[in-house]
Amino acid sequence: MKALRQFDIAFVGLKPGEHTFEYQITDSFFEDYGPQDFSNCKATVKLLLDKKNNFFLLKFEIGGTVTVNCDRCGQPFDLQLWDDFEHVVKLVNNPDELNEEDDTDVSFISLTESHLNVADWIYEFINLSIPMQRIHPADSKGQSGCDPKILDMLDQMNRQANEKENPIWKGLDKFREN
Repeated sequence: MKALRQFDIAFVGLKPGEHTFEYQITDSFFEDYGPQDFSNCKATVKLLLDKKNNFFLLKFEIGGTVTVNCDRCGQPFDLQLWDDFEHVVKLVNNPDELNEEDDTDVSFISLTESHLNVADWIYEFINLSIPMQRIHPADSKGQSGCDPKILDMLDQMNRQANEKENPIWKGLDKFREN
């Protein structure tokens, strides 16, 4: 976790107002978090920290690419990342009691803290930027970017499944007429 010290923000010396931080995220960032379902991460995270008296407004802008496997054909492709996330950090006396609340957009830290580590939020927001369903984007002609051999095989399997009549459903046809 020492490598993540670069994500510490010493907020005590910052004047109230907006401050911008930028981070370049690669695969080495994720080593402390375990294996990921993507690779070749080349992300840029722009963080806008708006310091107020007893809280911070954080806005994370995620951009870049990651390599993921297509859910349809199984071939890897580069997925474009583009998302914004907002988070509020409040300075309080007893942060442990308040962090148990269900609001995931608000975090609490002690008034005695001097640094804010944003690495966990960057990890979370990059993962949230990746959609659940990952399919090759269409090209400029509107054609699928998936492997054509795999698409043909899937289409053939689909036709074969539709041609076979399942005997379980055969008796139910007579109820359609009623």
